[in-house]
Amino acid sequence: MDREQEAIIFIGIQASGKTTFYQTFYADHEHINLDTLHTRNKEHLLLIDCLEQGRSFVVDNTNPTREDREKYILAAKEHDYYIKGYYFRSSIQESVERNEVRIGKAKVPEQAIAATHRRLEIPEYSEGFDELYYVYIVEGAFKVLKWEE
Repeated sequence: MDREQEAIIFIGIQASGKTTFYQTFYADHEHINLDTLHTRNKEHLLLIDCLEQGRSFVVDNTNPTREDREKYILAAKEHDYYIKGYYFRSSIQESVERNEVRIGKAKVPEQAIAATHRRLEIPEYSEGFDELYYVYIVEGAFKVLKWEE
């Protein structure tokens, strides 16, 4: 397996630090994100292009449920990608506070954050992840811990 081909899947409610984490640590990977691509079709086309070209990518969406993550994991496994998952821990209140400083379309309704939080399913290695990490923010800095099941 070529470990240089990485599929990275972010899991977490809105405004939990996912995009900033991508920009900080994985900006060299293709950015698959509904906020910028706007449609599932464009997202799917970019995913297929990455897989066919062997480019590493980050799926920077909320991906709250096992079902949401499954399509990316299965596609990546079929192409022999190494799959990492990052679970972004954030309370609704912390995310609402971070969301307040966003401008324009980046700002999401508070009820959307709460709705995603209700749907959030903790990831498990059994989904197909090769590595899992737990991410949280302390005093503006990311803390990353290896996942323990």
